[in-house]
Formats: sequence, C-alpha cells, structure tokens
Amino acid sequence: MPPPRSGPPETSGATRAVRADDAAATSDAAVWAARDRLVDLSHAIHAEPELAFEETRSVAKTIAPLAERGFEIETGVAELPTAFRARFGSGALTVGICAEYDALPEIGHACGHNIIAASAVGAALGLAEVADALGLTVVVLGTPAEESGGGKVLMLERGAFDDIAMAMMVHPGPYDIAGARSLALADLGVVFHGREAHASAAPEMGRNAGDAVTVAQVALGLLRQHLQPGQQLHGIVGDGGVAPNIVPGRAELLYYLRAVDSAALDDLMRRASACFEAGALATGCTHEIRTLAPTYTELTPDPALLCAYREQIAGLGRVPIAPELEARRPLGSTDMGNVTNVIPGIHPVIGIDAGAAVTHQPEFAAASVNASADRAVIDGAIALARTAVAVARDEEHRDRLLQRLLQRQEDIR
Repeated sequence: MPPPRSGPPETSGATRAVRADDAAATSDAAVWAARDRLVDLSHAIHAEPELAFEETRSVAKTIAPLAERGFEIETGVAELPTAFRARFGSGALTVGICAEYDALPEIGHACGHNIIAASAVGAALGLAEVADALGLTVVVLGTPAEESGGGKVLMLERGAFDDIAMAMMVHPGPYDIAGARSLALADLGVVFHGREAHASAAPEMGRNAGDAVTVAQVALGLLRQHLQPGQQLHGIVGDGGVAPNIVPGRAELLYYLRAVDSAALDDLMRRASACFEAGALATGCTHEIRTLAPTYTELTPDPALLCAYREQIAGLGRVPIAPELEARRPLGSTDMGNVTNVIPGIHPVIGIDAGAAVTHQPEFAAASVNASADRAVIDGAIALARTAVAVARDEEHRDRLLQRLLQRQEDIR
C-alpha cells in the first residue's frame, strides 16, 4: 500500500491525465478543500459508535456538511428514523452515494463505517461542484443498519432508490478490491420450545430445549463437510436456559447462513432447516424458524462502473488485487448486494493499514482512524466522484443508465 499523502497528488502521469479534465479537477479540488472536515467527520462518528437503527448522532454529523453546501435534506425516509436523503442539482442522471454509519456491538467501528460515511460525503461535495455542467443530480443516501437489519433493503423496497440511476460506495478493508464480491445471507433465529421441570427431582417430566440446541448444532457441524463451495453457516446460542436446576423450556439459536448466490442460499436453508428439525425431534421439543432481518443478495458490480472505478483508483496510486482473485475473496455479506441486483452499482474495498487485523476485530476498529484510514476517506471520495464524472461524460454509458432507470420506473408503475 502506498504511503499516506499530506496533499493532493500532482506528479503521476495517470493523475495528470485525469486532471486535464476540468470536471475531474474541479471535483478533486472540492474534496481536498474539505479534507479536514471529512477526516474530522470520520473520527467523530468513530468516537461515538451506534448500533443498527439507533444512529441518531451519526446521522446528524453526516448531514451537517451536506446541509451547509446546500443539499436538500430529508430525514426519516422509508419510515426509518435514521435513514436520510441529501439531494443536490437537477440533472437527468441521478447518482446515488450510499453512506453507512452503524457500528458493531462492543467492538464499535470494526468494519470502518465511519470511513464509508465520510468518503460518501466527500464524493458528494466534489460532485456538487460539477453537477450542473455534467447534468447530474447528486443524492447521498444515509443507509442505517447494514451490520444487522438490512436498511438498504427496506429503503429499496419503500422507494428511496426509485430515482437512482447508479449507486456507489466504498468500504474499508485490509487491501484494495475494485470488483468486490459478497455472499447472499439469511439471518435466522431458531427457537426451541420444551417443558420445564426440576432437573434433579423430576427430570423425566421435562423436555430439554437446551438439548435440542445441542443436537441441532452437532447436526450442523456434521453438515459442514458436505456443503457446496461458498456455503457457510455460523451462529451462537442466544438463550440456553435460566438455571442449572431447571430443565430449559426455551432455547434459541442465532445463525447466519451464507452462499455465493441466492439459489445456493435456498439450498443451504433447506439443509440447515432439517438440522434444526432434527434437534427438536430428538428431544421431544417443537421449534420455529424466524427470519430476523431481510435476506441479503450477493453483490453484482456493474461492469462499466467497475471499469471506470478501477481506472480512477489506479490513478490515485493504488493497486487493487487482480480481477481473477476477486471472486475468491468474498467480503462476508452486505445489503448493498440487494441494491446492485436492481440498480447498476459498485461496492469496492479501499485498503487501510490495519497490520494483521481484518474487519470485525478490535484492532481493525483502532486502525479505522489511523493515517491510512484518513487517506482512504479522501482517496475513496475522489475515486467515487471521478467514476461518476467519467460515466456522465460517456454518452453510451450515460444513455444506458438512463434507459435502465426508465425501464425500472415503468416496471414499478
């Protein structure tokens, strides 16, 4: 990973070529002018982590620089108190930039959503300077509850993306990945119902829901040997009983099922459901499977947007992993996958120096406000803005996006 920079790059041939384009140069300059504000925003969100659908302080921090620039702010969109839309311009091509800002329980911003929010704001500030010249409308979509809850899925279903022709965001990680892939995800709660009894005086009167959990987990463990490539399952015991001398009458498993695509996820769901049923059957319990959050679909990056982003991020001196390796390194799961299955979009990863740490580790949370993370905020903002500029200036790609949007809006009607 190249070392951090303290100012705008001026020397590389690739960068000079991009700067010859007035729109890109103007956008770059706006991002650099806002650099201190963007880094402060990233650090401020990081300092006060908030969980899914509770990100009130983070929303206020994120919309402040947009409101000051003249963006029209709408909060509480899609019936979600911590979702927002910030809009600037009136061009035919509406660019959506997704800002995430929710954190993880106990380990805070160990996925670096503070960087995502700040880079989204930076890209929007850059594009605002060229929106009229390029015929753009710039929309920042504040999307809560990515870690758990599927905020983007709910916003997509409730119309918050209906006018968006292209959707973008960047996510931090240990290295740069332009064409990032993710896994489809089902978020499940499995409750087993038995019958309480005194565990010593009358155990024969009980039906042990905790034992049902144990049998189910053994079955799931044995199933792992026979899963398809890319299928995963992992979980915890959310409730295992209340006291050692009471036969548990209720127990719960919280599980994630993942797969390379929705069809493979359906297959895994069928097989995992049999394991849950086996736990109930073996112990004389009943069970119910609940979907705790919207199902996430796999990322499907738009080839043209991906090509444009890859060129722009390379112009900033970054070297993403080779395209043939991208599919081998899925990022877990994200509700941005649902967006890219409906709207042309990208969800690249921008690298930060986290040592040996990976996302969802406390060490990654600490790295999300170091110097390389601050650089990622600026590089991510510039790369996203340049990508939108490049696409907006290409008549073929612009027309394709507008036609896709028109067809989608007709389908909605």
